[in-house]
Amino acid sequence: MNTAVHNKLVSFIWSIADDCLRDVYVRGKYRDVILPMVVLRRLDTLLEPTKEAVMEELAFQRDEAGFTEWDENGLRDASGYVFYNISPWTLQRLHDTATNNQQILQANFEEYLNGFSPNVKEIIDKFKLKSQVRHMAAKDVLLDVLEKFTSSYINLTPFEKLDPEGRKLPPLSNLGMGYVFEELIRKFNEDNNEEAGEHFTPREVIDLMTHVIFDPIKDDLPPVMTIYDPACGSGGMLTESQNFIKDEEGEIRAKGDVYLFGKEINDETYAICKSDMMIKGNNPENIRVGSTLSTDEFAGKTFDFMLSNPPYGKSWASEQKYIKDGKDIIDPRFQITLRDYWGNEEPADATPRSSDGQLLFLMEMVNKMKPLDKSPRGSRIASVHNGSSLFTGDAGGGESNIRRYLIENDWLEAIIQLPNNLFYNTGITTYIWVLSNRKAPLRQGKVQLIDAGQLYRKLRKNLGNKNCEFAPEHIREIVNVYTQLLEVQRPIHPDTLEEEPGIASKVFDNSDFGYYKVTVERPKRLKAQFSTECIEELRSDKSLREPMQWAFEQWGEEVYTHLAQHEKALTDWCEKNELNLNAKQLKTLTSPATWQKQLDLLTAATSLMQAIGTDEYNDFNFFRKNIDAELKASKSKLSASEKNAILNAVSWYDATAEKVVKGITKLTGDKLDTLLAHLGCDESQLADYGYFATDKRGEYVEYETESDLRDTENVPLKENIHAYFLREVKPHVAEAWLNLDATKIGYEISFNKYFYRHKPLRTLEKVTEDILALEAESDGLIREILGL
Repeated sequence: MNTAVHNKLVSFIWSIADDCLRDVYVRGKYRDVILPMVVLRRLDTLLEPTKEAVMEELAFQRDEAGFTEWDENGLRDASGYVFYNISPWTLQRLHDTATNNQQILQANFEEYLNGFSPNVKEIIDKFKLKSQVRHMAAKDVLLDVLEKFTSSYINLTPFEKLDPEGRKLPPLSNLGMGYVFEELIRKFNEDNNEEAGEHFTPREVIDLMTHVIFDPIKDDLPPVMTIYDPACGSGGMLTESQNFIKDEEGEIRAKGDVYLFGKEINDETYAICKSDMMIKGNNPENIRVGSTLSTDEFAGKTFDFMLSNPPYGKSWASEQKYIKDGKDIIDPRFQITLRDYWGNEEPADATPRSSDGQLLFLMEMVNKMKPLDKSPRGSRIASVHNGSSLFTGDAGGGESNIRRYLIENDWLEAIIQLPNNLFYNTGITTYIWVLSNRKAPLRQGKVQLIDAGQLYRKLRKNLGNKNCEFAPEHIREIVNVYTQLLEVQRPIHPDTLEEEPGIASKVFDNSDFGYYKVTVERPKRLKAQFSTECIEELRSDKSLREPMQWAFEQWGEEVYTHLAQHEKALTDWCEKNELNLNAKQLKTLTSPATWQKQLDLLTAATSLMQAIGTDEYNDFNFFRKNIDAELKASKSKLSASEKNAILNAVSWYDATAEKVVKGITKLTGDKLDTLLAHLGCDESQLADYGYFATDKRGEYVEYETESDLRDTENVPLKENIHAYFLREVKPHVAEAWLNLDATKIGYEISFNKYFYRHKPLRTLEKVTEDILALEAESDGLIREILGL
């Protein structure tokens, strides 16, 4: 489309807002009228040439065939499109027959809107156009707006026309209409800054995404192509992809039909996208409205290509109930299977934290990939994300599991880092993830990271947060580095030793991003001593200590005899102090059984203190042995949990105390061989895994672990865990051991780490030169101080 014609059309439509709506709408609401009216006028111009044919078909169905419900297929055939209008009106006729009576014009306009086919009526409803028409009529500007949109000086039709002076007005193709429409959306988003770019991805970013998706297989494109965007916004990603492979002057040309599919949660944006599909001759029924995460709209369907710029940093808490039931995943799109450290398959959580759902959209696209046994070409995906998708989430967490699932299945081809401030609504760093379930042989087992953050040219005027863009040569360079799987280092300036601007690229093995999260344990060391203060804590349940202590201080022994009299005061105190106890906790707190249970425990502890004494023990094992002996002698009926409650109340960690023994284990014969095979070690290394040999052959001590001293180490997948432990942990904490059964596998991708270049210190000669240069400026003071 001619740029001058395009700009003229956009300027004309843009001027309508200022000319007609200035005193009727606040500036941020202009789009509520202009965008639906552009859609309406375009649809209207498409239907004008076949208006008579549609009315004749309607008359036939009504008068001759006697239909009580219209045959939509007949009306579509008559209109030549997937939509139609059976009212006697067109926008031109509404304008030409209008009087100064706004009520009559409004009634006729509404009859015109009601005459559209259901698919257009849905768009009208999503735009809330009828209420806009009523508002414009009430403010006496409806005819003015109608006059502007039916002006004979602009041509929104796909046919060549003459203006009143006889000058040719070139036709507006579907592609041209898409550009006009897209530019209007961008301008409105920019003007209404709080929404700037919310539904709009810069065209050069889409251009890059389409190249990386289609270029590698341009000689082997499917005969019929399907393209899907699960967060399609106004449809720019879809239609630009279609334009790219349908461009008659481009290198890539689709041989067959291209079908576009998408889903959008915002009503207005959905209406824009669906109307855009109609305008450009695509099937609007393939665009659905609603939450992609809540409902699997295209369940069972797969796609050849998927491109998306999903929302990031946006909560999906309101949709969580459709995906998870407690901890259980109930949506199969987010159910995955991974192997544990031992190689056993187990179900894994593939949902990120509720505050950011961007990776769920990526999993939705992965779920829609074509299986290779049914489609040898597989599927290709390009998705925009911010940095959190690369590294947030610990091993075993949802984000890490998703990264692991993609990489271990060898679907991740590349990640491209984009410049900051490239998007309209954010200045943060963004990345394009490129996935395929049919990698080229040279890419198998590999992931390419491309840092294109320094490739950009500045804009003369900022557009929202956007202050730069890719030039065509930048896109060509990125695509070349990607398609050729090149490794590129930025050159270092010899004088400044700084990296010079440019692209950088590295290729990694899949396993380079993985790590073992290994748990390192240390023994529990406890001292113990009975005291009145320690055992007094047993009067209260641990989870209700604060209100129970307060109640005993207030009413003393009455809590055991007249608790019901104080129940309201106790619950009021809890509410006043914002303890936020639930119903079950309140019931437990006000139950006499709870108080009696704790009193019995205190009484038992008091008896033990009288029997054992109040000496301090440095060896908890000996202390516990004495307790057990006393309980046996007194034939106590204390349960194991009650005994532990007493022991916990009178003991504390001390690094100088003896280790607390968990138990003695016999390891000989098959039992020993099985354990050694499980741990992958020999008998001399068992202490590094928590089994400490005694003086007796085949006997090993296991110690209780101190949870407060428990630590974890991230060990690269390519490293041996035991060797890492001996090198990095054992020299610093001699009594530590590995809890191999708690090992988890995680994946993260750190661009900063992989592309960091150490800047060497300046040489002594360079530093001396600088000092002497400064000295010359300071009249010899430095020379005198240094004695030079």
